[in-house]
Amino acid sequence: MAPGNTAGTLYLVDAHGLIFQVFHAIRGMSSPSALPTNALFGFTRDLIFLRSLRPDYLVCAFDLPEPTFRSELYPAYKANRDAMPNDLALQLPLIRRALDALAIPVVAHPRYEADDVIATIARAASAKGLDVLMCSSDKDCRQLIDDRVRLYSLRKREPFGRDELLADWGVRPEQVVDLQALVGDSVDNVPGVPGIGIKTAAKLLQEFGTLEGVLANIDKVPGAKKQEALRAAGPTLALSRQLVRLADDVPVKMDWDAWRLAPIDLDRFLALCHECGLHSLASQARAVSRAAPPPKGKDKAASPQQGELFGAGEEMFPFGANAPPPESAPPAPDGKAKAGRPDWKHTYHLVDQAKPFAAFLSQLRKQKRFAIDLETTSLQPLEAKLVGLSFCWQEGEAHYLALRGPEGAPVLKEKDVLAKLRPVLESPDVQKVNQNIKYDLLVLRAHGIEVGNVAGDPMVADYLLHSGERSHGMEELARRYLAHQVIPITDLIGKKTKKQPQLGMDQVPTARVAEYSGEDADVAWRLCAILEPELSQQEATLRKLYDDLEVPLIEVLAELEFNGIRLDVPLLRQLGTEMASQLSAIEEEIYQLAGHPFNIGSLVQLRKVLFDELKLPVQGKTGVTGAPSTDQETLEKLAALDHPNNKLPRKVLEHRQIAKLKGTYVDALPELVSPKTGRIHASFNQTVAATGRLSSSDPNLQNVPVRREQGQQVRQAFLPEPGWALLTADYSQIELRLLAHFCGDDALCRAFAEDRDVHTAVAAQIFGVPEAEVKPEQRRMAKTVNFGVIYGMSAGGLSQRLHIPREEAARFIDAYFARYPKVAEYQARVLRECRRTGYVGTILGRRRQFDRTAIRPETSHQNRNTAEREAINMEVQGSAADLIKLAMLEVFRRLRRENRRARLLLQIHDELVLEVPPDELKVVAALVREEMTAPVEKALGLRVSLQVDLASGPNWLDVGELP
Repeated sequence: MAPGNTAGTLYLVDAHGLIFQVFHAIRGMSSPSALPTNALFGFTRDLIFLRSLRPDYLVCAFDLPEPTFRSELYPAYKANRDAMPNDLALQLPLIRRALDALAIPVVAHPRYEADDVIATIARAASAKGLDVLMCSSDKDCRQLIDDRVRLYSLRKREPFGRDELLADWGVRPEQVVDLQALVGDSVDNVPGVPGIGIKTAAKLLQEFGTLEGVLANIDKVPGAKKQEALRAAGPTLALSRQLVRLADDVPVKMDWDAWRLAPIDLDRFLALCHECGLHSLASQARAVSRAAPPPKGKDKAASPQQGELFGAGEEMFPFGANAPPPESAPPAPDGKAKAGRPDWKHTYHLVDQAKPFAAFLSQLRKQKRFAIDLETTSLQPLEAKLVGLSFCWQEGEAHYLALRGPEGAPVLKEKDVLAKLRPVLESPDVQKVNQNIKYDLLVLRAHGIEVGNVAGDPMVADYLLHSGERSHGMEELARRYLAHQVIPITDLIGKKTKKQPQLGMDQVPTARVAEYSGEDADVAWRLCAILEPELSQQEATLRKLYDDLEVPLIEVLAELEFNGIRLDVPLLRQLGTEMASQLSAIEEEIYQLAGHPFNIGSLVQLRKVLFDELKLPVQGKTGVTGAPSTDQETLEKLAALDHPNNKLPRKVLEHRQIAKLKGTYVDALPELVSPKTGRIHASFNQTVAATGRLSSSDPNLQNVPVRREQGQQVRQAFLPEPGWALLTADYSQIELRLLAHFCGDDALCRAFAEDRDVHTAVAAQIFGVPEAEVKPEQRRMAKTVNFGVIYGMSAGGLSQRLHIPREEAARFIDAYFARYPKVAEYQARVLRECRRTGYVGTILGRRRQFDRTAIRPETSHQNRNTAEREAINMEVQGSAADLIKLAMLEVFRRLRRENRRARLLLQIHDELVLEVPPDELKVVAALVREEMTAPVEKALGLRVSLQVDLASGPNWLDVGELP
């Protein structure tokens, strides 16, 4: 029976393997009671996703702790497996409760491994006419593949069958056991043949068919060493084949009624989520529960095998020596599922004629809130042409207005449609939402429409709820909260290859685009309906932060990106030519110092020159290969040595600095200039940094050099509108001021109140001299101490930064805390609260979650150090992010209220950059200083005043005092 003509679908989960995989892939999660929850979260998230696919049957297979028939055959089998980590063992009772509540049966059997159980059930299910998908990363399961049985990747959301096996290993499923016997497995102690890997084994089996065929034709195997290895391994190959072959005759009761998908016990599951602080899992379970009624069958939470396996009470899973080894972190889900979109009730209307458009417009004008999604010809919003627009104001229903399509397809007239949509889109009385709505704002503004009343973005909402998550994209959020797999864009435009370019969206049939775009608007609408109330439920300040700061900020960031900044391309071209000459000259010097030419960019060749030929002492080794390190810090140490060959590492450092500057900025920036505007339009990202800080990309302008002369020349290339001036507004020592606010240290607060230079004041205390006698070098060192304290820097870290002995660095830190004792008390308070609650908050209520087990006092210093530094830093740096965002919003609104021509261009850490016409310079400078100080101080309730340093000039480098 071919797949598709099926009696149903069965998903078999290698639970033990999956639990270990997610345990090692996910870090930094704990419950309100400080229990680790990373494995619980990852494992349960994947099971909820599998439930969302609505299989007829879903079963988890587990190992038992007792010996298996394989260890009886070969005592060395899996003898080297490590004991289970304690942080995982603590989570097993919670995982048991999750499985019970999710009504997922568990099967195991003495003397057999989970893979044997999977093999047995898979064969029986295939004979029963079921399609079987095995969720396992264990390569042994590849031998089970047939027309009905396939593997299923929970990371790629893709099945893996005969064709994929042939493409990956070059063998058929019937040859997998022989291939594994030849290759062996060092982790499980399966002998194999030394020197034969998968590629070689596959070639042998392609030529000789079977293991017996290989052994019968050893003389034909290319390579004397391989022939010798095969002859030597001959006696053990039969054993290896026994060890890798899965048993498909485990005496497991085929209880199909018990294994049929049953309803989730939602109350029990939500109680577990509340206890463990796993709010997103609760949302996912609700979504799966309401998606559709479960298949008919027995309503029971666990099969008899599950009850027997777990026993009574809160006993742990009986995981034992057969636990799989730790695996590397799996790739993030890529959203390209082919597994179907079950029970997604929807109606997406294609509007491509005048009469339906009139009817749609009549409905749209009645709405007070809707989701809007655009389809365009480009990811660059200012270059993109509109293909169509989707609108959704009711779950499951959307309208797609087709403006472009394949030749001959009926479409609406763009000019007419936009003219009629403009009043609604620009109305301040109608709320608009969408996933990453900033993109839509930019596209519409490029088409002459300034959208009014942006009210929500699920990407931003999820970021506030889960700032530590790797992705807040629509595909991930739809899976997580709606248990739904959105249509992959590649289903419409194809995958980009060298031979086949992707289609433009305007080349895709409009009916297919309507389904895709309508879904995007619908998903955004549904996500807002889930996430915005969740912001209110978790913490009132979080919803206020969303409504009053983060969502309004979207319009400000769109303004920055739309405005862009002018670039002096001829200057950069000239600078690039000069740098190329410098690099050539430095290369010649390096070759002379080395005594011969070599590839400076090759770490292997550089190591040979530095340590083998020039005999410089090794300063450290890389963590990956153990080879001598040649990183920046190492080269700086080598350059500072009293050694006759210290000039070469110094020159290599110089070469690297210039090459990086040239490649990252001088050569790259001109290529990013928009041919339409003559400016670069960087993206400002709101949902990346866990602290709440904005990040910049395409290009990254946050790291444009400012200290070295050549880096400063890059800044000279950033220009205002011709005839205008750049105005920079930079908060003075904002993080130190926030530290003073939070800790309340009298001496620190007094220094700011008296408008003294804090770095000079600290230097005076550390070095025991009057402030008037502090030398520049002493001030520089004090500045490093000041910021090192904020970031929780240790004496070791400070000694490396200042190139001073560790003891002297420790003395500096001790002197600092002796002068400002409340700083140490404050930091201890932050850590104490973080250990209690599991998070650190900011002045406006932003939160960052931390793994409380990592910052417990009993945790080793090495493991605790990073987490503690991040926790100490979070309240100050996160609050600085809150502050600059609030300042941007105040400045933006004031410029709009007063109809100023001045424009916001950039936000770089604590600095705003504007371009201002000369007749507005004085008044705008005063306006900016006012909005960045008084309203912000009042809104945040600061006990220290803010200071803003203003400067203006013809470019970003040559700014000075205001005229």
